[in-house]
Amino acid sequence: MDRKTLAYWLCTGLFCLVLGFSGVSHLTRQEFIVQALSHLGYPLYVLTILGTAKLLGVVALLSRGRPLLKEWAYAGFAFNLIAATASHVFTGDALGETLPPALLLLVGAGSYLLRPAARRLPSALALADSSLPGRPAGAATNG
Repeated sequence: MDRKTLAYWLCTGLFCLVLGFSGVSHLTRQEFIVQALSHLGYPLYVLTILGTAKLLGVVALLSRGRPLLKEWAYAGFAFNLIAATASHVFTGDALGETLPPALLLLVGAGSYLLRPAARRLPSALALADSSLPGRPAGAATNG
């Protein structure tokens, strides 16, 4: 295994481990999660929504194939972690509460950027070229 692949799996493993634990904690309504979301002003039903979404996202990132589903999972996690960081900032929380979701976002960005080609979505240009009849893939376009 080369260094890039190892770095990808380390980032992805840590990212999925933390988010999987978080998802389970949300769904089982662990006291520390209930207190944190209440402090941030969120209703408790958000626990079920976020917990379910996190676990489905982890499954998507770790599954084989389905690169479009992985793109959506990465996007969902990015929105969640940006919103979590912003929520802590806007409620005046200390850096110790604000920094973890921002750092986890960086780990997720590492996972996203280091993905092997087989786990990436084909480029839009390649898809457009191959979908036109009678045109060889990679042919130049006018415009």
